[in-house]
Amino acid sequence: MQGDRRTSGRAHRQGTIALRPPRHQADRRAVAWWTVQGLLLAVPLTGAAAAAYWTFTDRPGWLGVLVAVLGAGLLLLALAGPHAAYRVERWEVTDEAVYTRTGWLTHTWRVAPMSRIQTVDTARGPVQRMFGLADVTVTTASASGAVTIEGLDHELAAELAARLTTLTQATPGDAT
Repeated sequence: MQGDRRTSGRAHRQGTIALRPPRHQADRRAVAWWTVQGLLLAVPLTGAAAAAYWTFTDRPGWLGVLVAVLGAGLLLLALAGPHAAYRVERWEVTDEAVYTRTGWLTHTWRVAPMSRIQTVDTARGPVQRMFGLADVTVTTASASGAVTIEGLDHELAAELAARLTTLTQATPGDAT
């Protein structure tokens, strides 16, 4: 048992990469983009709930309070959620792998080794284009799905996609 601990410690020092928080955040404009996305969902839902309450019920007071609380909660989430996400979400690309960390309550770490990357895509939706942002999606053979880096400056996203393409082509392995 003692020998096993020494061996695993030596292996750790000789080449295992210690997991640390990725260094980079989304572009600061991503907070505004995420806020607009949240409002595009929250405002119609709140309006539909209020319209249904007003049109299809006898307007009991308790249901009105419930609709108001729902609307306030959705709006609060749409306005505060992006700031919390900006503080938590991180990404980094090294010569060995792509790292992301997401999640408010449960932090989810994703690591995609360069030798496993199959495709690198960028995407820019209409609201993202208004803010000059793009996403980079790194697809691997993993059953867990792709690794996505959201809310990057669109020029940085293009440079990152080009760098990842170059790195994966230079990395030995069959991406499976």
